[in-house]
Amino acid sequence: MRIFEEAGFHVTRTKGDHVVMVKTKSPRPLVIPKWENVPVFIIKNNLRSAGLTREQFFEILAKV
Repeated sequence: MRIFEEAGFHVTRTKGDHVVMVKTKSPRPLVIPKWENVPVFIIKNNLRSAGLTREQFFEILAKV
């Protein structure tokens, strides 16, 4: 979640085990489960929805 917050997304709601994040001019919201270990395919799908590349993900990860 912190990586997507650094990319400009913010939490709009939490319901059950999931957090929904949005960003203006982003076509889709990101849905992130509140699990201890989030599977890689969920991270990849959210990166694609957010319009972030793998390199951008790791750059932000290094800062956070």
